[in-house]
Amino acid sequence: METVPKPDSNVPPKKDRLQAKKKKPRRYWEQETTGTAAGASPGPPRKRKRNRELRPQKPKKNDTSGKFRISKKPRELKSPGPQRSLSGAQDPFAGPAPVSVEVVQKYCRIDKSKELPHPRTKTRSRLVAAEAQEEETSVRAARSELLLAEEPGFLEGEDGEDTAKIRQADIVEAVDIASAAKHFDLNLRQFGPYRLNYSRTGRHLTFGGRRGHVAALDWVTKKLMCEINVMEAVRDVRFLHSEALLAVAQNRWLHIYDNQGIELHCVRRCDRVTRLEFLPFHFLLATASETGFLTYLDVSVGKIVAALNARAGRLSVMTQNPYNAVIHLGHSNGTVSLWSPAMKEPLAKILCHRGGVRAVAIDATGTHMATSGLDHQLKLFDMRGMFQPLSTRTLPQGAGHLAFSQRGLLAAGMGDVVNIWAGQGKASPPSLEQPYLTHRLSGHVHGLQFCPYEDVLGVGHSGGITSMLVPGAAEPNFDGLESNPYRSRKQRQEWEVKALLEKVPAELICLDPRALAEVDVISLEQAKKERAERLGYDPDARAPFQPKPKQKGRGSTASLVKRKRKVMDQEHRDKVRQSLEQQPQKQEKAKPTGARPSALDRFMR
Repeated sequence: METVPKPDSNVPPKKDRLQAKKKKPRRYWEQETTGTAAGASPGPPRKRKRNRELRPQKPKKNDTSGKFRISKKPRELKSPGPQRSLSGAQDPFAGPAPVSVEVVQKYCRIDKSKELPHPRTKTRSRLVAAEAQEEETSVRAARSELLLAEEPGFLEGEDGEDTAKIRQADIVEAVDIASAAKHFDLNLRQFGPYRLNYSRTGRHLTFGGRRGHVAALDWVTKKLMCEINVMEAVRDVRFLHSEALLAVAQNRWLHIYDNQGIELHCVRRCDRVTRLEFLPFHFLLATASETGFLTYLDVSVGKIVAALNARAGRLSVMTQNPYNAVIHLGHSNGTVSLWSPAMKEPLAKILCHRGGVRAVAIDATGTHMATSGLDHQLKLFDMRGMFQPLSTRTLPQGAGHLAFSQRGLLAAGMGDVVNIWAGQGKASPPSLEQPYLTHRLSGHVHGLQFCPYEDVLGVGHSGGITSMLVPGAAEPNFDGLESNPYRSRKQRQEWEVKALLEKVPAELICLDPRALAEVDVISLEQAKKERAERLGYDPDARAPFQPKPKQKGRGSTASLVKRKRKVMDQEHRDKVRQSLEQQPQKQEKAKPTGARPSALDRFMR
């Protein structure tokens, strides 16, 4: 209905004002073919209503707007079109991204080939839920593998050139400035020889000299954290769960220091320690001593968990298996023994060499073990089966120290020479035919360790500390929730609290950690048999009594439980009565014939 403008006014009519308005832009929820009335502003998408016919409404009394009312027709439902983005364009790759089956199997941790014998309904439902959750987790991990920006390095020679002839100076000239700064030498001949250890994050380095020199630093920025002289011989050094605590095996006892060089504890029960190993998931510090004892110290509570006598003399060769936290000890009779704090005897013994064992190393997957002995032989063993040797190589001098990298490279220190062997991949054993790299030092080697998440090999020798560049040695990507080299102090404190809550008990250390998640069927059957022998009957042989429900107030829960207990007691009495009848009765003593009765016969039983 048009309105007539008043005279002497410049206001245009209402219809003209509506046409003068600009057309608003189309929203993302509108289709291109959808048309709106002129001047009507489109709104957000609403829920679609059912297509019902509009019922005719009765006009109200005194309603004069009926002649101006416009009849409304029911809206026609349109089929939903293709999914569009905010810009209105159609997504050409709808749905989740496809994932390769091989990559999913790489992250899968549940073996579906093994099934429980006759699991219960509740147990079966839990297993199905756990398998579904594990499958979803493996798919997510496989899909997020695309986000790993870093790739492992490698070293190749030109036209068949032997990579063992490439010197460290040539590698430093070829790499970038940041990588070249990771190669350095510390000349510390006054207090050598040195033992060294990297933190789990790979950011911090600590080393200790035989003449009492102990230091810790951030080796990436070369910032010194602490430097002290304990005025006593230092046998070994080791970081604990973080770079804030440091364990030092001195001449007499074991000492604990913080990152400022302040002595916090002196553990006198661990005396004359020669080697140290820390189990990060169990918070256990393992020590090997000259007296032949292997001691486990729980650093979270400060108590000794176990003290085991190896009965093999002086212990100077020790390492840990990062896969199952089992300690490997090398002995002078050529054997390597495997130990757990839950057992007083070794889990296994392996005869490796004809002479004494000089060094032992385990790779990150716990699959291969490398040993070297006085017979100048270097051997690789497969730890998954019967501990059979895979390959053997005779060295001119014999390796005194061994170390595995995160990607399976093997380093051996022979006098003042360090040789590194590489394999085909992470899970494959290193090939001992041709060395990958060779480097000569200014002193005899006394300690080797690869830096986590860095292509760096730290070597402690009689002349100081040397940091070597080894392309392809470490994992290029790290887990920020587990080992974050860039974490702050607050993040480290929160990580410590979480790690303490997830601490693994020492009793669970065994050769096969996968057996902890399986059901011990043999022990379960043995327990059922012992229970049946103790009670005199098998309570699981017969189905339990289920009383019928009654009415008129006699079907309450209390009455049902009372009737169940009454039937169970009656069955128990019957079983006990039958067992007593089956037992041989005592035979009464026969009275001698012809004896005269006595007044005391009534007291005889």
